[in-house]
Amino acid sequence: MLSEESAAVVRATLPLVGTHLDAIASRFYETMFADRPELLDGLFNRGNQRSGDQRKALAGAIAGFAGALLAHPDERPDALLRRIAHKHAAVGVTDDQYVVVHKYLFGAIAEVLGDVVTPEVAAAWDEVYWLMAGALIALESRVHAETGTRPGHTWRTWTVAERREETADAVSLVLRPVGDEPVPPTRPGQYVSVRVRMPDGVHQLRQYSVSGQSADGLRRITVKRVRGADVPDGEVSSLLHATVREGDELTVSAPFGDVALEDGDAPLVLVSAGIGCTPITGMLEHLARTGDSRQVLLLHADRSRADHALREDMERLTDALPAARRIFWYEDDHGLMDLDGVEIPQGAIVYLCGPVPFMRVARGALLRAGVAARNLHYEVFGSDLWLPDAA
Repeated sequence: MLSEESAAVVRATLPLVGTHLDAIASRFYETMFADRPELLDGLFNRGNQRSGDQRKALAGAIAGFAGALLAHPDERPDALLRRIAHKHAAVGVTDDQYVVVHKYLFGAIAEVLGDVVTPEVAAAWDEVYWLMAGALIALESRVHAETGTRPGHTWRTWTVAERREETADAVSLVLRPVGDEPVPPTRPGQYVSVRVRMPDGVHQLRQYSVSGQSADGLRRITVKRVRGADVPDGEVSSLLHATVREGDELTVSAPFGDVALEDGDAPLVLVSAGIGCTPITGMLEHLARTGDSRQVLLLHADRSRADHALREDMERLTDALPAARRIFWYEDDHGLMDLDGVEIPQGAIVYLCGPVPFMRVARGALLRAGVAARNLHYEVFGSDLWLPDAA
């Protein structure tokens, strides 16, 4: 992996680079988009740019990868990169774009750090970058092979067969593929990208979990309208809520995502909050459709019963499973999710989805209840800012 010479330089400079990573990432995006504004059209998420989430995610990924190389020099940190590879495949990243990123990223490093970036320092971090880029390209190639897609060509047209109002801020869109081309299978828990043209003509992408699918090829996504507090309202979710009706067509990617329900016989604990119920409901539907006999414990928290999207589906599906039970918490009734006193099955595999603060608390409670860290799988909506193994 990383050469001994470069490892020594990276180890010595990582604290300094880490301190300035946010400034480096900020300058990187500023200069790249100034020169290449077309990258904001259908590739990079403008909302994550405005909020700073994308900048923080990039900085965290670089620091995490460099730290992993130093801590385990004989291992490629695929666990860290696999989630990024799926996100890249879902938005259509191509191999040549790593060259573009390299140009502007290293320009930003040189500008922010100045004379610290000697030829030796530049060469060492260049090695880190291309090790990371090469690993991601290899993983993305594998992801595309699994889905029968290729970089930049993951899209097809789907028709909205049905629109269902789930709550005041959540709507389900049942989609039917257009044409006779085979549809790549969806593993329960995966997501698709939806590509839409905004009023200003710029295309934007968002990922939505597949909350249901049927044998005849229909897929359902459930979209929560993002209402901003300190940030603007969600562009794509607001557009889908306001404009999409039955009979409309949407551009949708093949399914991606590294957090997917695995076969087995170990007990399952499915934990969610808010719109994090969408991949969990997709998993429940698969279990019910296949007649799975595993022990299943469903735990969900929401603001209120009226805010609980897909509640009736979650109830119906757990009722259909022979060894399933469920517990719901509502803030306006029982308060926040509290796992004290909840019996977690021994040897359980856990799938976790919801707001990051919720997942941090739930993960800690599940670890204290005896769940092995290796059996905890989580999904983050948006930029992945949480590295749970370091939490």
